[in-house]
Amino acid sequence: MERFLIGAEPVIPTAAAIHVSHLWAGYETGSVLEDINLTVQRLDFIGLIGPNGGGKTTLLKVLLGLLPPTRGEVRIMGKPVREGRKHIGYVPQVVAFDHDFPVNVWDVARMGRLGRRGLFRRYSSRDDAVAEQALRQVEMWELRTRPIGELSGGQRQRVYIARALATEPDILLLDEPTASVDPKISTSIYELLQRLNDHVTIVLISHDMSAVSSYVKTVGCLNRHLFYHEDRYLTPEMLELAYQCPIDLIAHGAPHRVFAPHPFGDEVVHDHDHGGAVG
Repeated sequence: MERFLIGAEPVIPTAAAIHVSHLWAGYETGSVLEDINLTVQRLDFIGLIGPNGGGKTTLLKVLLGLLPPTRGEVRIMGKPVREGRKHIGYVPQVVAFDHDFPVNVWDVARMGRLGRRGLFRRYSSRDDAVAEQALRQVEMWELRTRPIGELSGGQRQRVYIARALATEPDILLLDEPTASVDPKISTSIYELLQRLNDHVTIVLISHDMSAVSSYVKTVGCLNRHLFYHEDRYLTPEMLELAYQCPIDLIAHGAPHRVFAPHPFGDEVVHDHDHGGAVG
């Protein structure tokens, strides 16, 4: 990915992309995250899995500066969240919109420039160049004049990724990016993220265990507490601690092995009590 560096502020070379220390966060009903410690290194591609209500989206809100911690410290690219969040591009889980609203692919991609240029200012030639580059990266440039409501779910997700890329981020945060697309399209999106990871740090939340196991570099489980060891192995013990139920890991022959060797094989996760895939 070609990066536009005009006016870019230098960052501390030795700083991690994200550093979370003894984080507690939640809402009026109580804490959702408890004593979270996490260091995401530059150009990592981390997948976070965990049950619904386990705090995955809450963690993203903290990283984006939308929810202040009740305790602990968060630094983005070596800076406090208020300063560091400008380094983040965000792709939300569900983007609600009116299918009849007259906005096209190009309009949506350029929205990523709003934070750079400020409200009520015209888009510059540089804004247009960055938005074009982002759409080309996600292979949506040829559809730039297409109304967003006419796209498939997978195409819309690519456009939303382009919008995030148009912010010129160092870090991409994605909340369930393939939740509403079929498996074939899901694979193409993960392959896109792998290519982007050559230049951008990625933190991904997903319930798709097999996809996480195939594409990420490091993986962790989050259920109020974080079970993460900065490597690509996820053990049965970590899963049982996170999901609080017995776990079987069953081999399915995937070429990329992420889970540690054990008697049951690897990678696909099933819940003994419900007989279905966890997450």
